[in-house]
Amino acid sequence: MTRHQRSVPASPPSPVRRIAAGLLGAFLVFAGASHLTFAREEFAELVPDWVPLDQDNVVVQSGIVEIALGTGLLALPASRARWGMAAAVLFVAVFPGNLHQFLQRRDAFGLDSDAGRLTRLALQPLLVLWALWSTGAWRELRSPRPRRRDSER
Repeated sequence: MTRHQRSVPASPPSPVRRIAAGLLGAFLVFAGASHLTFAREEFAELVPDWVPLDQDNVVVQSGIVEIALGTGLLALPASRARWGMAAAVLFVAVFPGNLHQFLQRRDAFGLDSDAGRLTRLALQPLLVLWALWSTGAWRELRSPRPRRRDSER
């Protein structure tokens, strides 16, 4: 077995990362609930015109996904890295909506200026990093996978 093939036991997440992951989970549950209730119309404004689905349907589906991701982060700490990876993918997937808001100058969530909309656009990568770092997903992605022997395949 080479040095890269050995599995290194994962160290437990630091309290700061656990808190950050918990906050991310709570943020996602809140955001998802807002998709389904009080901010539903504003979220519909962010759905790009080229999306071939009903805007309200997109908002409802994304809200359900956010609630599921947030709940997974909060309730299933053993698989937190996978939930974090999924949250990062979601944040990348909704980036076109934020770009659409900026390019079309759509006012939503109090963002009624180009500077405000551009700031939101710039913060999206930070959400991706938050999801990857706080959940340990970044570490899991970077850790080498042990190779399986032919007899194990």
